[in-house]
Amino acid sequence: MQPVLIAGPVSWNLLVHVGELPPAQPHTVFADWHHEAIGGTSAGKALNLARLGVPVTLATVLGDDEAGRRIISGLAGAGIELLTAASSNGTERHTNLMDAHGRRLSIYLTLPVAAGPVAVPDETMAAAAVVVADLADHSRPVLRAARAAGKEIWCDLHDYDGRSEFHREFVEAADCVFLSSERLPDPGAFLRDRIAAGARLAVCTSGADGAIALQRGGELVRVAAEPVAEVIDTNGAGDAFFAGFLAAHLRGEELPECLRQAARAGAAAVRSRELAAADLSPELVAARP
Repeated sequence: MQPVLIAGPVSWNLLVHVGELPPAQPHTVFADWHHEAIGGTSAGKALNLARLGVPVTLATVLGDDEAGRRIISGLAGAGIELLTAASSNGTERHTNLMDAHGRRLSIYLTLPVAAGPVAVPDETMAAAAVVVADLADHSRPVLRAARAAGKEIWCDLHDYDGRSEFHREFVEAADCVFLSSERLPDPGAFLRDRIAAGARLAVCTSGADGAIALQRGGELVRVAAEPVAEVIDTNGAGDAFFAGFLAAHLRGEELPECLRQAARAGAAAVRSRELAAADLSPELVAARP
């Protein structure tokens, strides 16, 4: 399996599950349960890819603090190679309120300020089959280096609305674009626009409504969401979907099968309290119903 280089945010999160997200008024809420864990979209992709047998190098920003040390221990224990730049104000931290409907309110406790760029060795860039550039200012130097090296670039735009200036560089550089339909009035039209603009692949997820994808020279492909008996935690489901798709792609699967394996990886994520489900494996996502 060819290696993947990921650049982007990693955090230490407090996850608090409540029956309903609280209204904006003074009151008391009792949590159903809570725990602390590694978070961040790049950590989510890296951990899921590692469980799917893909070698991963993760370039990120961490503080010299307890949260940073916990993250290093957890990612290294999963077999992920870390390249880090120092944060001048500590490791990124969130408190996420999650409700029974899968909705999330994310409160940023610390947004790290990189003291300098992450140094990616030339040999690491050269070896990468794909460079994933996640949404963060400290990812931009890696994104630009990947473009200069002629690498295939994958970007996850999350809930992009089609206009945000912050996203522009990622949108325009990406060979393969992923995003959710949450803020798009016409997801199909957006995918067609990205292919017309030069992207090779564009994928849009819609939670329980499945996902659609379009590749250059092809027709729109749809996949249903994988049925889940009980949703435990939707945190990181999109990153698991992305990782499932990328792992299938690196194994040479065609677009419809990449989507099916992505849906199975996403379903595994929502059945787990962790970013990467303990039972996630190449065999699980490749299994036929």
